Amino acid sequence: MTPLHAAPHHAAAAVVSSPSSAPPPLLRAKPYHPKASAAACSLTVTATTPSRKAFLSCPDHGGQAGAAPPRSAQASPPALISSVQDLYDFICSGPLLDRVGYTKEKIAESIDRWLRCGVQVARLFRLNELQLSEAEKARIYHFYIPVFLWCEDQVDEHRAKYKDGDEIPPLVIGVSAPQGSGKTTLVFALDYLFRFAGRNSATLSIDDFYLTAAEQAKLRERNPGNALLELRGNAGSHDLPFSVETLESLTKLTKEGTKMKLPRYNKSAFGGKGDRADPTTWPEVEGPLQVVLFEGWMLGFKPLPNDVLEVVNKNLQAYYDAWDRFIDSWMVIKIKDPSCVYQWRLQAEIAMRADGKPGMSDEEVMDFVSRYLPAYHAYLPTLYKEGPNGSNQDHLLVIDIDEQRSPMWGR
Repeated sequence: MTPLHAAPHHAAAAVVSSPSSAPPPLLRAKPYHPKASAAACSLTVTATTPSRKAFLSCPDHGGQAGAAPPRSAQASPPALISSVQDLYDFICSGPLLDRVGYTKEKIAESIDRWLRCGVQVARLFRLNELQLSEAEKARIYHFYIPVFLWCEDQVDEHRAKYKDGDEIPPLVIGVSAPQGSGKTTLVFALDYLFRFAGRNSATLSIDDFYLTAAEQAKLRERNPGNALLELRGNAGSHDLPFSVETLESLTKLTKEGTKMKLPRYNKSAFGGKGDRADPTTWPEVEGPLQVVLFEGWMLGFKPLPNDVLEVVNKNLQAYYDAWDRFIDSWMVIKIKDPSCVYQWRLQAEIAMRADGKPGMSDEEVMDFVSRYLPAYHAYLPTLYKEGPNGSNQDHLLVIDIDEQRSPMWGR
């Protein structure tokens, strides 16, 4: 296969209650030694490692003078995990267990796996695995690890459909979630855990398929006065043939020695308006792939009768064939109110500026997000009610999150 196309990829405490029944005897009085559990496991991180701040960043939703400042990663005191029993109790209180198919008995049987994954995620985000705050512990053991284990089960089920000797295409997992909801960091952690588990993986975002700055300018000229298409974001601002070419090539990456480059988008270009990154900076992935993580804010949206979004709806009709048909399993991160997106996006731009990268001003962020909100209000209710376009309920994981981007019990 001819190589196609690659910037390191776009790099919360839940309510804790005691389990209703006592854990199996095998967990009792067993000391917790995460360093020993992970002694035989090591993995070099080649991408830029997100900071502790990125791991637990939390926007200030108040906005008024005198409002309480956002909680920092240091706000909650360290919670020393003294035994496997403690960790087992905490894991069993998580809000996602039923959704990912884990019982208390299954957790007990796989507790060493939870420990190994937990240590790796903590180290990935430069956390002390022995002294995690309640929020950090919840983010790892109530969110990232349950989701990863669900993804692994999806991959195993997919691969079991093939016979020995078959060339098995990678499982494409779609992650549909609003901007700023934490999907990029989640995908970063999942990709890391897949590689830690010995599974070759690749990551993509719908951002990677935005039109170039020059092409976006032409789109703006063809749609004068249409704020929804003035800047990148809505249906119509993506290079769909390019995305089809990329995804088709990825699904054919089944043999050793086959390689391709993954496209990347530079959001900081042109003062935050963005442009496709220089191809010389695109990362390379090599086969055989087992899983592709594909994330985006509008993945799975279905066209709807809507006069206000008439042009966007018309454009959206082509997106199933360009994106959604490639996705085998789906994750949907569900939010209560789209207004959270503004604060989350503002926080991301502030972080970019603090990192020395050009970003949008607060006023530009408000204007930018306002161009997405009509689509959120139009398409999210159907997405949450019916699932993504073309999805199968047996391969769909819905994750409710709060304003702090922490998983909640489903409503």
